[in-house]
Amino acid sequence: MTRRVEVRDLGRMDYKPCWDFQEEVFQGTVKAKIARRNAGLSTTDPGPDGQPHLALPLSHMYWVEHPHVLTLGKSGAASNVVAPPERLAELGVQYFPINRGGDITYHGPGQLVGYPILDLDQFFTDIHKYLRFLEEAVIRTCAEYGIVAGRIEGLTGVWVDPEAGAAARKICAFGVKCSRWVTMHGLALNVNTDLDFFNLIVPCGIADRGVTSLARETGGPVDAEEVKGHMTRHLAELFEWQQVA
Repeated sequence: MTRRVEVRDLGRMDYKPCWDFQEEVFQGTVKAKIARRNAGLSTTDPGPDGQPHLALPLSHMYWVEHPHVLTLGKSGAASNVVAPPERLAELGVQYFPINRGGDITYHGPGQLVGYPILDLDQFFTDIHKYLRFLEEAVIRTCAEYGIVAGRIEGLTGVWVDPEAGAAARKICAFGVKCSRWVTMHGLALNVNTDLDFFNLIVPCGIADRGVTSLARETGGPVDAEEVKGHMTRHLAELFEWQQVA
């Protein structure tokens, strides 16, 4: 089966309209799967000719950059926002409790945010494998810049110098939602991010380790379009998808 994925750059977009857009695509994919199930179609059957509403749902990979915003996952603690509301307002930082997993994180200029809306029935029905593939794409992208990154047992995200104990630095955060094997939300990779904004929170609820970016680790600004290209390529290799316009 050919796994078809639309890869699209949304540019810079406010968080709430982007979240609404994700929800619309996500719900459309779920409804398409329910319609196929009710018609007795398998996850590999392309669907009958002349009935495009029963075709296999198209998966999506959206790249976006957000203005300053904090998002709190369902399992997070609001107390991990350490800055008072007036300070957030002064800095122009929005705040949204949202329906993904994970704790508090920051999105902002210079950060590459990725939202895969994938029908995992067309790939594999294993959410842990899904997360490992997302992490692996980040690890491989970091390696393109000579950065040693990896995982830390018991902690979410991708870390630079993961074996360095408290000196390890998080470079990418993850928070996903999956329902009926359709995913949404995703990852946030710090490219040229102003890391001072992470001082507004306890990032992902982890107080004893810091954060970093590709720019900090390489000693200068990094081409964000190049990073996006590396990430897209590594994801396509890992998930074995075919990119469509």
